[in-house]
Amino acid sequence: MRFRHPDGSTVHLAYCTNVHPAETLDGVLAQLRDHCEPVRKRLGRDRLGIGLWLAKDAARALGTDPVALRGLRTELDRRGLEVVTLNGFPYEGFGAEEVKYRVYKPDWADPERLAHTCDLARLLAALLPADVTEGTISTLPLAWRTAYDEQRADAARTALVTLAERLDALEELTGRSIRIGLEPEPGCTVETTADAIAPLTAVARTDRIGLCLDTCHLATSFEDPHTALTGLATAGIPVVKSQLSAALHAEHPRLPDVREALAAFDEPRFLHQTRTVTTAGLHGTDDLGDALTGTALPDTGAWRAHFHVPLHAAPAAPLTSTLPVLKDTLTHLVGGAEPRTRHLEVETYTWQALPAELRPRGRAQLADGIAAELTLARDLLTDLGLKELP
Repeated sequence: MRFRHPDGSTVHLAYCTNVHPAETLDGVLAQLRDHCEPVRKRLGRDRLGIGLWLAKDAARALGTDPVALRGLRTELDRRGLEVVTLNGFPYEGFGAEEVKYRVYKPDWADPERLAHTCDLARLLAALLPADVTEGTISTLPLAWRTAYDEQRADAARTALVTLAERLDALEELTGRSIRIGLEPEPGCTVETTADAIAPLTAVARTDRIGLCLDTCHLATSFEDPHTALTGLATAGIPVVKSQLSAALHAEHPRLPDVREALAAFDEPRFLHQTRTVTTAGLHGTDDLGDALTGTALPDTGAWRAHFHVPLHAAPAAPLTSTLPVLKDTLTHLVGGAEPRTRHLEVETYTWQALPAELRPRGRAQLADGIAAELTLARDLLTDLGLKELP
């Protein structure tokens, strides 16, 4: 979906296909047919943006077979779909029964992460619509915080510098500018927007490598959108893309009924980092279950958990979502005289991890839910003065 900002520029809205796990090229093509095109039709659109997730095997198949790559481009066009952004965070296995800590491997100290990201950049340059010259890719915020010493930090910095150089060469070759956004996430070495400033400044190539702002992660860490974005602007760090998502919020976690409601979201597939703020600062656990058992997390203030809940359907009381943080962030990102980012991506990948009574029953209900999320995002953008384009 495309929107005209009051400054005349185009803002793109997509939804991320990591909600439809697929490890192979055949699986990606099936996603387009079975999920993405039905969402587009529900929205009554001739064209729909998707934030494509290409796992390692799918990316390699496309990178080594020009015919397959042309076939994917043809299939996107045939189904009324376009790609200006990729989700390069998960490497493989995102549809496994247990993902948890595996999603952070390989990290930016491992050669595989650089190789995979360069593969994605080349593919995105070939997949961009004919009238679009800039693409973006979100990626791991360097590494999970444990076992990340100075030696691995040096390796990660070197990899990012090499990446920037390769992106320069790619633009010279193709005329397409691809930018990478580190995506701060609770528990990682870059957990907040403030954490991102030093490593990105060290790379000194913010024309190529900036930040992907995930509004669920921002809210989980209790970051104020205005403060976060002001800090990034002061440091000269661009927001190359933003993922529109909402976290799980519990205002009174010490109450038994609140804990019972939270327990329904403690599931085995994904990691749900949980945070609270006290006068001593931010406290957290690596997973929601860790917060619910024992006294690892203070319960005198609100808890937020890294669980991407559907934008249009907040959990029932006594829980809610951090949708207000998303709205506030979006106002600061695109509500001004010019947009701070032009690539927006709805990223609720946890539909099948929701409590059983909230999960979609089949493809049709899932498509209905994704279309409803995109409708909400569209309305937020038009309320900010952006005009939806055909």
